[in-house]
Amino acid sequence: MKRRFWAGPVVLLLGAALTVAPDARAEVEPMAAEPYTLWYDEPAPDTDEGWEARSLPIGNGAMGATVFGGVRAERLQFNDKTLWTGGPGVADYNFGNWDAPRPGALAAIRQRIWTEGGISPNDVLAALGHQSDTPRQRRFGAYQSFGDLRLDFPGLPEEAGDYRRQLDIARGVAGVSFTAGGARHTREYFASAPAGVVAARIAADRPRGVTFTARVAVPANRSVTARAKGGRLTVKGTLNSNAMAYEAQLQVLNQGGTRADNPDGTITVTGADSVVLILGTGTDYAPDYPTYKGEDPHAKLTARVDAAAAKGYARLSAAHRADHAALFDRVKLDLGGSLPATPTDELLSGYGTTPASDRALEQLFYQYGRYLLIASSRPGTLPANLQGLWNVHEAPPWQADYHLNINMQMNYWPAEMTNLAELAEPLHTYVDGLREPGRVTARQMYGADGWVAHHASNIFGHTGAWDHPAYFFPESGAWLALQLYDHYRYTLDKQYLKRTAYPIMKETAEFWLDFLQRDPRDGKLVAVPSRSPEIGPATAGASMSQQILWLLFTDLREAAQAVGDGRQAATAADVLAKLDPGLRVGRWGQLQEWKQDIDDPAETHRHVSHLFSVHPGRQISPRTTPELAEAAKVSLNARTDAGTGWSKAWKINFWARLLDGDRAHKLLSDQLKTSTLANLWDTHPPFQIDGNFGATSGMTELLLQSHLGTIDLLPALPGAWADGRVAGLRARGAHTIDLTWASGRLSEARLTSGKGGPVTLRTDAFRAGARVTTDHGRPVAFRADRDTVTFATRPGGNYRIVPG
Repeated sequence: MKRRFWAGPVVLLLGAALTVAPDARAEVEPMAAEPYTLWYDEPAPDTDEGWEARSLPIGNGAMGATVFGGVRAERLQFNDKTLWTGGPGVADYNFGNWDAPRPGALAAIRQRIWTEGGISPNDVLAALGHQSDTPRQRRFGAYQSFGDLRLDFPGLPEEAGDYRRQLDIARGVAGVSFTAGGARHTREYFASAPAGVVAARIAADRPRGVTFTARVAVPANRSVTARAKGGRLTVKGTLNSNAMAYEAQLQVLNQGGTRADNPDGTITVTGADSVVLILGTGTDYAPDYPTYKGEDPHAKLTARVDAAAAKGYARLSAAHRADHAALFDRVKLDLGGSLPATPTDELLSGYGTTPASDRALEQLFYQYGRYLLIASSRPGTLPANLQGLWNVHEAPPWQADYHLNINMQMNYWPAEMTNLAELAEPLHTYVDGLREPGRVTARQMYGADGWVAHHASNIFGHTGAWDHPAYFFPESGAWLALQLYDHYRYTLDKQYLKRTAYPIMKETAEFWLDFLQRDPRDGKLVAVPSRSPEIGPATAGASMSQQILWLLFTDLREAAQAVGDGRQAATAADVLAKLDPGLRVGRWGQLQEWKQDIDDPAETHRHVSHLFSVHPGRQISPRTTPELAEAAKVSLNARTDAGTGWSKAWKINFWARLLDGDRAHKLLSDQLKTSTLANLWDTHPPFQIDGNFGATSGMTELLLQSHLGTIDLLPALPGAWADGRVAGLRARGAHTIDLTWASGRLSEARLTSGKGGPVTLRTDAFRAGARVTTDHGRPVAFRADRDTVTFATRPGGNYRIVPG
């Protein structure tokens, strides 16, 4: 393959024509060799299993679709992130709070823990949790499939020649092409964030070669009416669960041939040269506590589809490609891979046999994580859920909800570091929106100020503890607040800190100031009850709880100083002086999971929560706390490399932070071999998208780390990645970093400083000396200290750093 890595994506397949952008700087290559294309030589089976393992996802943050690619019968299953059952539309919805007061319940649980040392989490659930109802999702609800766009092509065979189905993640475009009846048929699909619609173009290279009937089918758990008028197919109704209004509109625009609006609410196109489809969705959901109810979607949806249709396909496509590229192209990664002309499912099944192909698959998997975040999280939308925004079920696994004891946080781990910071805005807005219902839960359950959220949440402000022992996890809100502050550490956006992160952190701390208890055993402040998700007894001062709270008050003290709130900084410092930090080495050399030394060395649970202080926290590092880092390795080895997809992804991050790149790469290999579906979605099983995001994060941590203040360059480079380069990574301190390396050693680093100020870089290659210049070659003064160099930067300044 002729490498054109730094030239950027320049080719777009439009119908049957190949168009090259005007600024193309490299020769066009066969599509099979495109570094960022998933492709297959057969359709996805038209089943739920086919959807999960083989359909190809597109999305614009608010709505998405999956492409099956059938020849005679095409299916686009589509979603809108606001379509949920449950919530305030159900008469007795109560945000997960108690249906009646429970005087003394919390005090009784605490007394039992002090007396017994640890109790069953089921006892905590019975005393403090939300009682289940039937069916289980009735009040809490579940994310829904919106429906299926079905295209029936009566003149085409079931199978065709020269078949190809693909997803070009660099351009955000899916496509299907094949030969049948003496014509080349092409179908192209994308989800446009600028236009807020899904668009498609159906074409053939033979005049009048396109004939099909379009219909929209929806699940049975709702009322539905369908009508076709003026080439506009409108399907609307309300969910049975909560009377949420929903509506989908499909505009059919044919070039040549005829179009018929059918009485049954379908549209038939006959003998067209090409057809453009514009699909839009809407509901009457609004993110407004306590009703979460907005206006009927019809007027705004109609205006949106009208506007998209008026632009025409070429303008829609150009705007979409520019919008997508502005995000995707920020980071480029080259690990020396070379994609063979092999379908992606075969490439995946053959992983581990050919180094060049393996590196190419890893590059693709890395960028696929970024693609999925671009597709499932855009400013002004809800955050990515357990399945991003794609779901085919009425009752999806775990409700496809927001799990707040790692899964939602993991979704956004790659956002800052892979230069997609604005895509975390939905997370920030969502967390802010939990505060109002969370205040009610804090007062009712705990008699506390501030706000709290537990493990499972929905789009309707569910902050109480739901009906499973694992769902009692009040530390969720604190962990979320930490993620918001990390956005500030990456951007140094003082207005964001003052306006968004700091108020949330401060109110989170108010809750914990009331919740924390003095441990009679040693006088330290501990969380009680607390548990290591999702394992073991309910105790006092479980390690993960304490580590999260240590970081919360550490960050709060730092944030308060940054905004000039001296009183809050002093309060945080006082708490830190009294707080149990949750760090102990146990009897078999492990980092303890509980305050008591009760860890079982034979336990292999998928959660390794007591290593929070390694990642995403920063209490433990081989560089700062080598003894604790060794204990963390003991714990991690005891848990083994086995686990679900997301668990393997977290372990990649752990081993990267523990500076063992080869072990991290082994976990990445395990994830690709045993926890990745043919369409490269992560599987728990079943499909759960956080493993994709966690893997992208972990791969980045191998190349760049900045959590300790110093920017570590290639801190845990695996031996398999001996030669390569990466551009566009972000480091805390508002810096952008490019790296090139050969034979496992840094060759060159380039740094762009967003805000200026001093910066310290670290790599072993600096032990042989270094040279720092501006991008114009002027020498820059720096201070060298063994494996680090420190120099001053100016806002917007570009610097080149060469070892030795």
